Amino acid sequence: MSAPDCDDSIFSQLEAFGHKKVVYCSDPETGLKAIIAIHDTTLGPALGGTRMWAYKTESDALQDVLRLSKSMTYKASIAGLNLGGGKAVIIGDSHRDKTEALLRKFGRFIKNLNGEFITAEDVGTNPRDMEYIRMETQHVMGVPESIGGSGDPSPITALGVFMGIKACVKELYGNDSLTGRSVIVQGVGHVGENLVKLLRDENAKVYASDINEEGVGQIARKYGAEAVSNSKIFEIDADIYAPCALGATINSETIKKLKCGIIAGSANNQLDDEIVHGRMLLEKGILFAPDYVINAGGIINCYSELMGFSKKRTMQLTENIYEATRNVLKLSKCENISTIEAANKIAEKRIADIKKVKSSY
Repeated sequence: MSAPDCDDSIFSQLEAFGHKKVVYCSDPETGLKAIIAIHDTTLGPALGGTRMWAYKTESDALQDVLRLSKSMTYKASIAGLNLGGGKAVIIGDSHRDKTEALLRKFGRFIKNLNGEFITAEDVGTNPRDMEYIRMETQHVMGVPESIGGSGDPSPITALGVFMGIKACVKELYGNDSLTGRSVIVQGVGHVGENLVKLLRDENAKVYASDINEEGVGQIARKYGAEAVSNSKIFEIDADIYAPCALGATINSETIKKLKCGIIAGSANNQLDDEIVHGRMLLEKGILFAPDYVINAGGIINCYSELMGFSKKRTMQLTENIYEATRNVLKLSKCENISTIEAANKIAEKRIADIKKVKSSY
């Protein structure tokens, strides 16, 4: 995305996405440059992870945080959580630029929002980083279990994706058994690796791919999967494609190449264009599990930490992703609309209903 011109101001972008508030955080001493986007707080405080990424431009960072924070609103809504949607991005290389001082300064900015925004880990951040932020504000989840937090949310996120995959398999094949089904898992980081394990435990055939070829080889050997290069994944005739890396891998070019019947993975914003590519998948007969529906395990984990729920309750809420996915697929089929449109309708209806309740106070 190019820098906004006079006709494409920050305010017009906020209006287009429907955001409540965007906060720019700058501190020359620590090198902090960050953006916090609060999309909607109808259902509760905005919760969203902090992503640290070396964006090419500040406009790219703004576009990412606006898009991701809106997804968090919809994710919390459709998961039935009393949370709003937010997100934060820190501009910088997480391997080179991240320091305790920078993270603590960022924590001060979060503190100044007085609980309107709660953060957690995301791409480029980890539970240790959340500890540093916690030194300055209580409004952070996902801190290590050793200090009373919920720790790494990856296993719970992977479980949610797994339940979403099973719901799609049930819709397409009449039963949700994954035995003998073939799955391409693109991206085997923390979530992707946990998903590979769950799939292999159910005797699914797994093709694993990642930009880190040495790492994917190790994971393939560990779980009995087959390592494939990123350039080959769209040539594989598999039942399911599970994107678990960065977004926008579903676009006009890749849709033409896809040979799978189902797309269901953990990556955020998988469709390059929600409307256009959601409709293309519908017309091609590929069942798409909207990412924010099935990757909600992370936010469920944080919500459980916030509310003091037990691990058993966290697992129950995550397993509910199966029914949430089934409801989306049912509405899509009933109204002949794309699954992303169906998910958006369900999420927006809950928010609108709660707004009416609140307006009557």
